[in-house]
Amino acid sequence: LDMITENKVVTLNYILSENSAEGLILENTYDGKPLEFIFGMANMMPSFEDNIANLEAGSEFSFKVKSDQAYGEINPNAIVDLDINIFKVHDRIDYEMLKLGNVVPMQDSKGNRMNGVVLELNDDKVKFDFNHPLAGKDLFFRGEVLTIREATEEELEHGHLHGSGGGCGCGSGGGCGTKDESDQGGCGCGSNSGSSCGTEEKVEAESDSCGSGCGCH
Repeated sequence: LDMITENKVVTLNYILSENSAEGLILENTYDGKPLEFIFGMANMMPSFEDNIANLEAGSEFSFKVKSDQAYGEINPNAIVDLDINIFKVHDRIDYEMLKLGNVVPMQDSKGNRMNGVVLELNDDKVKFDFNHPLAGKDLFFRGEVLTIREATEEELEHGHLHGSGGGCGCGSGGGCGTKDESDQGGCGCGSNSGSSCGTEEKVEAESDSCGSGCGCH
């Protein structure tokens, strides 16, 4: 039987919950499309791959990943105050965008996308949290391996699958994407950096805008 080893295309379902099987459910691919990825191509969180290595199709799994092996602890430097004028649209502040708890997509001068959560708002500043949504959390995965196959030469050349289904944080900000891909910390545009930040809508106009993004390929 095929086992999960390097360069194999793995399809699996999983439920991700916080801390334990009884914890808050964060993601559930059983409700949508299974996750499909190339094992060993650094598309997934290393601790996730370590726990499913050598499993066979049909195998079930359950394991816990401590926060320091997942998305790390909460980084206080990723909580920054930004000038409210960054969020002017047609010379007016877009207060609808800046509601407390809103996730605002941004981008830095290097094109790195970041998502900031609005924490506080006053007359001239907006406090954003650019930490990954799962920073500081222990993660518990349980699920089942569905299929395993060899990756094609084209898939290996690109390093990921095209049009693959399923979650693991792809676009939702969670799960098992790599920390480097998903890390929203270190926006680098606080009061000490001298950079400005801008929303994705304004990034063409802002040469030094800042933001973050999360999810796997």
